[in-house]
Amino acid sequence: MGKLEDKNDYLTVTFTDQDFSGLEIASKEFDGCTFEGCNFSEAIFKRCNFVDCEFVNCNLSNIELGYSKFSEVVFHESKLVGIDWTKAAWSNFAFAAPIKFYKSILNDSSFYGLSFQDFVLEESKAHSVDFREGDFSNSSFTYTDFTNSLFGNTNLTSADFAEATNYDIDVYRNEIKHAKFSRFEATRLLDSLEIELVD
Repeated sequence: MGKLEDKNDYLTVTFTDQDFSGLEIASKEFDGCTFEGCNFSEAIFKRCNFVDCEFVNCNLSNIELGYSKFSEVVFHESKLVGIDWTKAAWSNFAFAAPIKFYKSILNDSSFYGLSFQDFVLEESKAHSVDFREGDFSNSSFTYTDFTNSLFGNTNLTSADFAEATNYDIDVYRNEIKHAKFSRFEATRLLDSLEIELVD
């Protein structure tokens, strides 16, 4: 039941049902911490560092990331609406995506231009999310709803879209070699070909 104090380093602390909404959280290091049922909506993370942390049933909508760092961070059943993930400080040497999402809501967010290979976004809502110019090769997007999301010049090589829905991916403007799509939903890929399907 940790609370934020004046100290800057938190190791394996569990924060439960805390309200951090609207707060500025600056220059703090969280290592191996768990956040359960916490409200971070409208909060500002300024140069914080999250390593091997887990967020469960949290609200992080409209947070500002202010050059904060994330490594091996997992979000479960959380709300993360309106976040510009490009504002975080991402390592140029990461070989796998530093964040993963399960059963979460990421509507109106941006991953524009990020290199997140092996990214995980499963059983989630990703409406109006910007994935353009990014590298999401070998990623898992299973059972996720991509209504109105943007893909353009996106590397989706070997990505898994099994049971994903409502994606609009132009086969000419994205790299989809070896990607997996559910047979019925994959007919959406034909929209960019300007052809007509008949029974």
